[in-house]
Amino acid sequence: MTLTLTGLMLYTMWLVLGVMGLSFVVDFVKSLTTGTFSSSMIMSYLQGLLYYVFPLFLLSNMMPLDHSDFIIKVFYYIGALGVVYKYLSSHFKK
Repeated sequence: MTLTLTGLMLYTMWLVLGVMGLSFVVDFVKSLTTGTFSSSMIMSYLQGLLYYVFPLFLLSNMMPLDHSDFIIKVFYYIGALGVVYKYLSSHFKK
Protein backbone atom coordinates (compact mmCIF):
# COMPACT_ATOMS: atom_id res chain seq x y z
CA MET A 1 0.00 0.00 0.00
CA THR A 2 1.12 3.50 -0.68
CA LEU A 3 0.38 6.67 1.19
CA THR A 4 -2.76 8.21 -0.27
CA LEU A 5 -2.80 11.70 1.17
CA THR A 6 -4.30 13.88 -1.52
CA GLY A 7 -5.83 17.33 -1.63
CA LEU A 8 -7.32 18.54 1.60
CA MET A 9 -6.11 15.45 3.47
CA LEU A 10 -2.51 16.46 2.79
CA TYR A 11 -3.09 20.00 4.04
CA THR A 12 -4.83 18.62 7.11
CA MET A 13 -1.82 16.43 7.88
CA TRP A 14 0.47 19.42 7.45
CA LEU A 15 -1.73 21.31 9.91
CA VAL A 16 -1.55 18.48 12.43
CA LEU A 17 2.22 18.13 12.15
CA GLY A 18 2.69 21.90 12.17
CA VAL A 19 0.68 22.35 15.36
CA MET A 20 2.51 19.47 17.01
CA GLY A 21 5.88 20.86 15.92
CA LEU A 22 5.05 24.37 17.05
CA SER A 23 3.88 23.07 20.41
CA PHE A 24 7.12 21.10 20.75
CA VAL A 25 9.30 24.10 19.91
CA VAL A 26 7.44 26.37 22.36
CA ASP A 27 7.68 23.80 25.17
CA PHE A 28 11.33 23.10 24.31
CA VAL A 29 12.27 26.79 24.51
CA LYS A 30 10.32 27.21 27.76
CA SER A 31 12.05 24.22 29.30
CA LEU A 32 15.49 25.47 28.26
CA THR A 33 14.90 28.96 29.62
CA THR A 34 13.56 27.69 32.95
CA GLY A 35 16.17 24.94 33.23
CA THR A 36 13.66 22.10 33.49
CA PHE A 37 14.61 20.21 30.34
CA SER A 38 14.17 16.43 30.49
CA SER A 39 14.00 13.65 27.99
CA SER A 40 10.44 12.84 29.04
CA MET A 41 9.24 15.90 27.12
CA ILE A 42 10.72 14.54 23.90
CA MET A 43 9.31 11.11 24.62
CA SER A 44 5.83 12.55 25.12
CA TYR A 45 5.92 14.15 21.67
CA LEU A 46 7.17 10.93 20.10
CA GLN A 47 4.32 9.17 21.87
CA GLY A 48 1.96 11.76 20.41
CA LEU A 49 3.22 10.94 16.93
CA LEU A 50 2.59 7.27 17.55
CA TYR A 51 -0.84 7.71 19.15
CA TYR A 52 -2.26 10.51 16.98
CA VAL A 53 -0.45 10.75 13.62
CA PHE A 54 0.06 7.06 12.89
CA PRO A 55 -3.68 6.26 13.11
CA LEU A 56 -4.35 9.12 10.69
CA PHE A 57 -1.91 7.55 8.24
CA LEU A 58 -3.64 4.21 8.72
CA LEU A 59 -7.01 5.79 7.95
CA SER A 60 -5.62 7.40 4.80
CA ASN A 61 -4.27 4.05 3.65
CA MET A 62 -7.70 2.47 4.17
CA MET A 63 -9.28 4.82 1.62
CA PRO A 64 -9.41 2.17 -1.17
CA LEU A 65 -11.61 0.03 1.10
CA ASP A 66 -14.27 2.76 1.35
CA HIS A 67 -16.44 2.64 -1.74
CA SER A 68 -18.63 5.52 -0.57
CA ASP A 69 -15.48 7.71 -0.51
CA PHE A 70 -16.54 9.77 2.48
CA ILE A 71 -16.86 7.58 5.59
CA ILE A 72 -13.13 7.18 6.23
CA LYS A 73 -12.49 10.79 5.20
CA VAL A 74 -14.97 11.97 7.83
CA PHE A 75 -13.18 9.95 10.53
CA TYR A 76 -9.82 11.23 9.25
CA TYR A 77 -10.90 14.88 9.49
CA ILE A 78 -12.54 14.38 12.89
CA GLY A 79 -9.36 12.74 14.18
CA ALA A 80 -7.16 15.46 12.74
CA LEU A 81 -9.30 18.22 14.20
CA GLY A 82 -9.24 16.42 17.54
CA VAL A 83 -5.44 16.34 17.52
CA VAL A 84 -5.22 20.03 16.60
CA TYR A 85 -7.75 20.90 19.32
CA LYS A 86 -5.84 18.84 21.90
CA TYR A 87 -2.52 20.56 21.23
CA LEU A 88 -3.97 24.07 20.90
CA SER A 89 -6.10 23.76 24.03
CA SER A 90 -3.22 22.34 26.07
CA HIS A 91 -0.99 25.18 24.86
CA PHE A 92 -3.48 27.91 25.80
CA LYS A 93 -4.26 26.37 29.20
CA LYS A 94 -0.62 26.73 30.29
